[in-house]
Amino acid sequence: MTDDTSTLYAKLLGETATIEWKALERFWAKGDLIWVDPGLDLIEVATAMAENRSEIVAKWRSAGTVGPVTAEQALDLQSRDPEIWAVVVSPFIVIQVKQ
Repeated sequence: MTDDTSTLYAKLLGETATIEWKALERFWAKGDLIWVDPGLDLIEVATAMAENRSEIVAKWRSAGTVGPVTAEQALDLQSRDPEIWAVVVSPFIVIQVKQ
């Protein structure tokens, strides 16, 4: 990790917050939510997205561990209302269910 990357990581970590699904629904409707599998580091994914590291993001997407929130996931989040970690990587909000 370079100094710039670690600085960005720390910045994004400081901007991460918990949020309820109800507050995210309108962003999901616009297609602005990116889901991150709980097995990945949310901030590492957000950092890769912010730095336009498309190769690693594409690898995660093809593995199914990062991607747009699906309708099925949205319904699950709505019904369970779990605690969600979120961070903005404009124009997206990157989310992960807190374990």
